Amino acid sequence: MYKLITLEVKDRVAHLQLNRPDKRNALNGKMVSELRQALRDIHADDNVKVVVLSGAGKAFCAGADLAYLEDLQSNTFEENLDDSRNLKALFQSIYHLPKPVIAKVTGHAIAGGAGLATVCDLVYSVPEAKYGYTEVKIGFVPALVSVFLLRKCGEALAKDLLLTGRLISADEAVAKGCFTATVSAENIDEAVDRIAQSLCTEASADSLRLTKLLIANVQDHSLAEGLETAATCNAEARETPDCKKGIASFLNKEKIAW
Repeated sequence: MYKLITLEVKDRVAHLQLNRPDKRNALNGKMVSELRQALRDIHADDNVKVVVLSGAGKAFCAGADLAYLEDLQSNTFEENLDDSRNLKALFQSIYHLPKPVIAKVTGHAIAGGAGLATVCDLVYSVPEAKYGYTEVKIGFVPALVSVFLLRKCGEALAKDLLLTGRLISADEAVAKGCFTATVSAENIDEAVDRIAQSLCTEASADSLRLTKLLIANVQDHSLAEGLETAATCNAEARETPDCKKGIASFLNKEKIAW
């Protein structure tokens, strides 16, 4: 079904991988569309609780494919807008997916690749990986990802990274709040698997869904509106089967099986 990505579900974890290693997993319209379809499949699969996004080969994702960029130059404004909206929809699909998405970065994440990592909920990287938004260096604009980077890391860092186009190390990305942690290359597969399984076995699916939704929505409101949104979320959570099960298990001192 998929030609440029792979999707495998194992132990309630969907392993979604960019699969153009010869092109450093560079993005084109076809890959973006396949990723969107995969996320729709994941959303509909009740057996999936967590997603791990990775790249085959030496790079996580090198950004836009060069041949793809050449083709875009002959597009009309409307065609370019449609194409941009396709990537926008991919970022929205990841950000609003009601299941945690973990980026496993085992190689460089550049431009659009940095954008993919940015929009994920958790990001674990090998220390050797470089990360950055290089669009200004080729006369382009890191437009879509700027929205998510501003939310994640704030204006000062967004201006630093987006205006200079400089590459930073994975360790600096962690220090600045872009990445979650670095893990050695020999240990990253095991570490990410362990984190994914901990989310599967130690956290309620309803709680994960509502928490992710709350974080996404509360930033759009004033303090008073945000608190009211949080209060509503709290009330909704109390009505979920997971909450009832969790409280009963806690009161009865029983181990909770999520």
